[in-house]
Amino acid sequence: MSSIQQSAVPTELSVTTTAEMGWKASDDANYNPLSELPDLLRQIHLPFCVIEKTNEMMAATGGSISMAKNAADYHPVVGFVSAQAIENLGDSQFCEDYSIRYPYMTGSMANGIASVELVEAIANADMLASFGAAGLSLAEIETAIQRLQSGLGDKPFACNLIFTPNEKGHEEAVVELFLKYGVTLVETSAYMKLTEPVVRYRVSGIHQDSNGNIVTPNRIIAKASRIELATKWFSPPPEKILNDLLAQGQITQQEAELAKSIPMAQDLTVEADSGGHTDNRPAITLLPTILALRDQIQAQYSYPFRLRVGAAGGIATPASALGAFSMGAAYIVTGTVNQACIESGSSGIVREMLANAEQADVTMAPAVDMFEMGVKLQVLKRGTMFAMRGNKLYDIYKQYDSIDAIPELEKARLEKTVFKMSMEEVWQHTEAFFNERDPSQVIKANTDPKHKMALVFRWYLGLSSRWANAGVEDRQVDYQVWCGPAMGAFNEWTRGTFLAETKNRDAVTVAMNILFGAAVLQRINLLQKQGVVLTDQACQFLPMPLSELNRYIY
Repeated sequence: MSSIQQSAVPTELSVTTTAEMGWKASDDANYNPLSELPDLLRQIHLPFCVIEKTNEMMAATGGSISMAKNAADYHPVVGFVSAQAIENLGDSQFCEDYSIRYPYMTGSMANGIASVELVEAIANADMLASFGAAGLSLAEIETAIQRLQSGLGDKPFACNLIFTPNEKGHEEAVVELFLKYGVTLVETSAYMKLTEPVVRYRVSGIHQDSNGNIVTPNRIIAKASRIELATKWFSPPPEKILNDLLAQGQITQQEAELAKSIPMAQDLTVEADSGGHTDNRPAITLLPTILALRDQIQAQYSYPFRLRVGAAGGIATPASALGAFSMGAAYIVTGTVNQACIESGSSGIVREMLANAEQADVTMAPAVDMFEMGVKLQVLKRGTMFAMRGNKLYDIYKQYDSIDAIPELEKARLEKTVFKMSMEEVWQHTEAFFNERDPSQVIKANTDPKHKMALVFRWYLGLSSRWANAGVEDRQVDYQVWCGPAMGAFNEWTRGTFLAETKNRDAVTVAMNILFGAAVLQRINLLQKQGVVLTDQACQFLPMPLSELNRYIY
């Protein structure tokens, strides 16, 4: 079966733009039957033409093209496919600035799900990865930084810095750790406003070089899904925060002055319908909106470099990656799909659960870090009752002012099915935790019964993700697994291929299949937009082992 449906090719070649061109053979020319078209499309560095030769369609490489279709010895060109390097899918300057080859980043899934092993694998493959520092203790973060800096040398990586309004002092302590170890790139997440710690991180060490150019040692890749937050990240640090930091002696007068000429973040990731913290925004409308905002702010402040916008949320297949790049994304960020990879900090049980997920198997549940504020995140629904139980806890929190006010029957039900111990025992565990991490929470709980109830409920929300990561078997029904619909799309794309098996899902193989597939689809789309109707076989791109991919890439 040919790779072009011959009867569907326009009979009037003049109706297509490329029909105005002609192709002529030369010594380096090759004629290829249309059955070889799928392989030619995968040779992404090789341009070729689809020509009409003696009333037969063929794929031709080499040769020369003339704009005069009726020139002697020239064959009419039905379609032309240019080379498409993976590196050129996104913004090449983004790759140059971060010393990477491909415009691909793995996001910082919290509690170490974006593990040291995951970061190392991606960094060694010339892509960018962010370590999932959120939810970890300072000691755990410090150990991870030491290992990454030791193992990766000069290769770039990022660490996550998350907005933590309910943990006084923790954000400051994490920033202090980053500055101590010279972590020069962070990925921020879940910020609802700019804070002193994140501004201090960005501004620390800012100076001018011998040519008067402003040098900012610490860079931020911010995540946002709202215009008002994206505006804050693309704008210079708020003057009030700069003045407060200056008064506290945390930055110098020179740093405060120079900070007025730089954005908080040159790079901002548009976070669409993702796992974890999300506003469930559709990327197809959100990305163009933030791109337009970027252009407005670029014109307003006349930065000497270009602001960039990346895309995250819903990206787990070549088609979704190409869609993001085609809309103008400088880079793409993947999340949930990496949790399903063997290097992630999640458990084998969770990886199997994710492998069975479909696009509709996700729902919203309360976020432990912003429980009292009613903030929710997207989690896996299939195979776990976490979302239902977490939402029940939030409903009870809103309805009652203290644990004592909860009806005894309801309280007994929670202790039996959710906590599996008395609430007094839960409080003892919670009290011990916060006495070490943030004693002010215990002090407040002892005077505010509703706050005490919130902390008890947050015990379940916090441990549920750790049970999942550790693979605690008797708690599987309570696993909190951050997951977006992209996981279902990935499973559908890989069904029946070697990547359907969880043991074969390593982060680099997944990443390179998504990127390479996007480059192939770009070439397929180019051919189709010229009026060439392809068969399903030619239009498909299915995952390939890395060894086979490398044959086409290098």
